[in-house]
Amino acid sequence: MTDVFDRIVGQDSAVTAMRQYARNPVHAYLFSGPVGSGLHDVVITFSAALQCENHGCGLCETCRLALSELDSDVHFADRTGISWRIDELREAERVSRRRPIGGGYQIVVIEDVELTTTGASPSASALLKSLEEPPQKTIFLLTAEDLPEQLTTIISRCVEIKLKSLTEEDLEALLIRDGAIPQAARTAALAANGNLRRAQVLVRDAELAKRISQWRTIPDRLQGSTSDAAILVEELTGAIDAAIAPLQVIQDEELNALIANAKEMGQRSVANRKDIEAQFKREQRRFRIEELKFGFTALTNSYRERLTDGLVELQENTARGEHRAGSSIKAIEAVAATSRLVTLNVDEGLLLNDLMLTLMQL
Repeated sequence: MTDVFDRIVGQDSAVTAMRQYARNPVHAYLFSGPVGSGLHDVVITFSAALQCENHGCGLCETCRLALSELDSDVHFADRTGISWRIDELREAERVSRRRPIGGGYQIVVIEDVELTTTGASPSASALLKSLEEPPQKTIFLLTAEDLPEQLTTIISRCVEIKLKSLTEEDLEALLIRDGAIPQAARTAALAANGNLRRAQVLVRDAELAKRISQWRTIPDRLQGSTSDAAILVEELTGAIDAAIAPLQVIQDEELNALIANAKEMGQRSVANRKDIEAQFKREQRRFRIEELKFGFTALTNSYRERLTDGLVELQENTARGEHRAGSSIKAIEAVAATSRLVTLNVDEGLLLNDLMLTLMQL
């Protein structure tokens, strides 16, 4: 079978379910999965299958528009702060009550719904109201990387589709299939955290190995000076800035392909170009967050190695081993605490600076 779902790799159970649901949809679906499981891409693919008369043939104009995030009946709700606000969800509800322009559904996508349970004024109740009284031709597609207890009632109103991270072997094989050099494919797969799109970007990144080294050598470079911390923060933020470049190249290639396709169809320009550019900016932001979390993982692994060395020394009853093991544990905890703040729109430079200063004192 060839359809839109063929673009989804490593999610066989979810794909089987979505093929069935696309034929007999209900009013709301909740896609859940870990960071890197491809929630955004899966939701886009499912929206194409819902809109297509043939349930996602992958060949028609309806599928093309949905997969390009250009279907006017597929609305992505906007969140401007660290948490969903009630007025933002009310706007999503207002959109949900529109009549579809085309022959399909009015689809409303609300991502990161776990953030309806956070902030000074949690907004989960506003989302619940929308799910309880949906118009007949409206389908809500929700995503969440985490499912806190406060979402229990919302989960009960949806059909849940669970995703898993792709294995490193899956990613490596896919990259090699697409022409990547095996060693580059292996390095990119290891750094992609199960995310195919990220792996496709990283395999083009000549500076990936250098960036890994920058993060892993942090423990040895923090010598107790605040200037050391400032230099490291500057290097890390610069490296993250540079890491976006391969993604921008891919996005430019995709936009040029859309422009060429529009010309072939006799159109003067690409429809909804502003929407495409907004989509690219969202993807760049997501990539930046993923890159920062990837760095924290590399740093954590470095401290885990130091912890192992400390435990070996501790067996020899050395005070140095006791100190090394204890400080490594504290460092791992500090990195984990910082990583949890990444998605909350906290200033990246301040976040890194605070972490470096904390690690310097251990």
